[in-house]
Amino acid sequence: MQTLLTHIKQLLQVRDTPIHKVSGAEMANLPLLENAYLLLENDVIMDYGKMENAPSLEGMNVVDCSGKIVLPSFCDSHTHIVYAGNRSGEFVDRINGLSYEEIANRGGGILNSAKKLNETSEEEIYEQSKKRLEEVISQGTGAVEIKSGYGLTVEGELKMLRVIKRLKENYPVAIKATFLGAHAFPMEYKENHQAYIDLIISEMLPAIAKENLADYIDAFLETGYFSVEETIQIMEAGKKYGLTPKIHVNQFTAIGGIKACVDHGALSVDHLELVTEDDIEALKNSDCIPVALPSCSYFISIPYTPARQLLNAGLPLALASDFNPGTTPSGNMHFVVATACIKMKMTPEEAINAATINGAYAMDLSDTHGSITRGKKANFILTKPLHSYYEIPYCFATNLIESVWLEGKKFGTQI
Repeated sequence: MQTLLTHIKQLLQVRDTPIHKVSGAEMANLPLLENAYLLLENDVIMDYGKMENAPSLEGMNVVDCSGKIVLPSFCDSHTHIVYAGNRSGEFVDRINGLSYEEIANRGGGILNSAKKLNETSEEEIYEQSKKRLEEVISQGTGAVEIKSGYGLTVEGELKMLRVIKRLKENYPVAIKATFLGAHAFPMEYKENHQAYIDLIISEMLPAIAKENLADYIDAFLETGYFSVEETIQIMEAGKKYGLTPKIHVNQFTAIGGIKACVDHGALSVDHLELVTEDDIEALKNSDCIPVALPSCSYFISIPYTPARQLLNAGLPLALASDFNPGTTPSGNMHFVVATACIKMKMTPEEAINAATINGAYAMDLSDTHGSITRGKKANFILTKPLHSYYEIPYCFATNLIESVWLEGKKFGTQI
């Protein structure tokens, strides 16, 4: 089955030569074609070019895209979509002046979500989570990483990862699973951290590996959560089971965590609202990509990742949503891109690169997702009529999407 999109006003992120990521000054370049066509065959991109060179329309499913823009679907490399209930009460607590740390110390935060999750059936968690997944797909996401981390027990973590596996089996979207048992210390382990780490290493990891439930391993490396030394234990244990580290770090404090992540082979370091010169030096000449989560900064009123500092140092940067019940109850990557431009002073080109090709890199999906490249998955967004792609971040709260295409079909026709 061939489909031909014609008269595309602007076809964005066109990469004739496949690349894995873009860094530094390169991020300001977003290659595009004006008045273009895009040819799909089954679930892959077959060809593209200027309309004057378009193939014959005979026998094809033709979609007229006059006035509209096509760009690769967003690649959201950091989410917590699988959870039970919500934490809207904590939203009001923050309005009334409580900090993230104060809420956590009262038994809220991650421990609140863990309690709800362990009280909820796997089937109900799946039903809640699939609605969130369908929502983010409709908002333009075509590849997504989903973390566990609200179980904090052997069965709770397995339950979450089984739900992620089921979502992956049932939806035409690329999904990567991350084991985040080291999200917080349960109350019974507050005074005995090593006992909980031993539980992760000796019981959780073998059970996860037995069912092949995860691609990555994560930890909340932060003051009051997992120390550098504790996180190193977890990273090294995960690697023995083939799980590459992707680590939460530098959200509130800088304690040398980024260097430890780089030294131990992390694919990404996520949050980085606080960055030191030592952190930047550690990231230079590494394969580890920083991931910024601007809608988290927006929602809980903390600093934004210093994008200009990172890009001026020649580093790559990805953008992700951090969709979770406590600090970012939204997976809208359009809003993420807009917020990166408005609050982090990224250009539209930099932000779109960060949310597409660099997001794909942060999930090991650069070979199949993140750009308009021959042979890649036909996952893309078709916008409503626009004057320019600048309107994507400019119209930060307007739904600009006409349709989302996954594996060569409009979303909604595959399920």
